[in-house]
Amino acid sequence: MKMTKIHEVANFGQSIWLDYISRSLIVSGELKNWIDKGLRGVTSNPSIFEKAINSSSDYDEDIKKLVLTSVDEIYESLVIDDISKAADVLGPVYDATKGLDGYVSLEVSPKLAYDIDETIKQARRLFKALNRPNIFIKVPATKEGAPAIEALISERININATLIFSMAHYEAIAEAYIKGLEKLSAKGGDISKIASVASFFVSRIDTVVDQALNEKKELQGKTAIACAKMVYARFQEKFSDERWKRLSAKGAKVQRPLWGSTSTKNPDYPETIYVDNLIGPDTVNTVPTNTLKAFLDHGVVASTLESGLDDAKTLLKRLSDLNINLDVITEQLQAKGVNAFTESFDTLMASIAKKKESFLSNNR
Repeated sequence: MKMTKIHEVANFGQSIWLDYISRSLIVSGELKNWIDKGLRGVTSNPSIFEKAINSSSDYDEDIKKLVLTSVDEIYESLVIDDISKAADVLGPVYDATKGLDGYVSLEVSPKLAYDIDETIKQARRLFKALNRPNIFIKVPATKEGAPAIEALISERININATLIFSMAHYEAIAEAYIKGLEKLSAKGGDISKIASVASFFVSRIDTVVDQALNEKKELQGKTAIACAKMVYARFQEKFSDERWKRLSAKGAKVQRPLWGSTSTKNPDYPETIYVDNLIGPDTVNTVPTNTLKAFLDHGVVASTLESGLDDAKTLLKRLSDLNINLDVITEQLQAKGVNAFTESFDTLMASIAKKKESFLSNNR
């Protein structure tokens, strides 16, 4: 097997996952080809599914077969089918890495981002329906998401905590994971079989902060990576203290930081800026297709995540001195992220409803 840069990154302790899924990716063998190149997982979100289902006719036959069921039932049938098939293709990766990688993520409805009980109910149902060990249920890292994640971890449901933009978001999610493991352990559960990642969204931080740094061009394009490095340093502290060691002794896996939103939004920046600069142990980078192709072509593989922490602290201090309030910005970014996924979800459901009505009309 030919070694690629994805394999090289794995030697530094980082797993590369693909931030995309579609039926054609799975049935064409393209996903298997990516795995052969070193890919170790797949993530999805409502925007990805909206693009996959609306931009092709791949799902039309299934919609026709389900035309007498509700739009919600059609949606779930389509996505569960895709997620299940992708998980089966990634099964050998899960086995080979002993449960470290080989996962596929499915998000609970973004409409539930602020509803603890309904998030828990839907996550349970989806995890049970998928019935595979290499599934992550994605739950937004909202104030309501954290207690939902704690409860789900205590029930041995693998969780991808998504839409993390700040240290406060990260702290809440890491604590929820650890508390969930402690609850599971206290009732005699096997905590060695549970996995979780904390998805920190990168590029959109720079998009907003750069606008505020219009008069300070030399500081632009640096905030997101600095924030990620600070979160990683906190991860190393939190998952090495005495409290964690007690769980680790029982086989618990660390909740790896996952770098999300790693496509470059500013054309003036290198295509691989959020891949090259965030390589380090016990992490995941979930990369869109075009960015991954660019990384394979001209990305730089080196251990970069653990260096420059002092520079990161200095930069964040300068932002504070300039009255750029990252706490406010990141709260807004999370809310916008929830809204964007909700809009994609609504667009997708409307599209399914339209196709359903069209197929029904043709049969009348």
